[in-house]
Amino acid sequence: MNKSALAATALAVGAAAGTGSVASPRRASSWYSRLRKPDYQPPGAAFPVVWTILYGDIAGSSAAAIDRFRTTGHHDNACRYVAALSLNLLLNAGWSWLFFRYHKLGASALGAAALTVSSADLARRTAQADPRAGLALLPYPLWCAFATVLSTHIWQLNRRSE
Repeated sequence: MNKSALAATALAVGAAAGTGSVASPRRASSWYSRLRKPDYQPPGAAFPVVWTILYGDIAGSSAAAIDRFRTTGHHDNACRYVAALSLNLLLNAGWSWLFFRYHKLGASALGAAALTVSSADLARRTAQADPRAGLALLPYPLWCAFATVLSTHIWQLNRRSE
């Protein structure tokens, strides 16, 4: 794998993670603590672990896909992949702002759904370039789909407080 592709995707993913973390409190805020949450919500400690793994996966799988597209002469596909990755990372970072900073539960549920569609598209594009990398990226849209269900349920449980 091209080291410059990995450096670029790692930088982009790190920027998205950092931007999202600015909106997320280090400790549960009083607003978040008051929210009603479904019983199936994972413990708070699970989220940074899962996201750290997923961010590494996104960076590595995306670098492999971009590199494969470029080395096989599919430069247009590489450019479209970079655009899809950029949109995905914007949606990813934006969810934290909608939910944690602005407390927009309905908008964050919609944002999670858009992120799920975008991450599924990214996994599809990755698989077109490199089937193993596409398979490796599959946990990302699956986690986003779970996050969509969770966000939507939290919104439904707390509609009156929004």
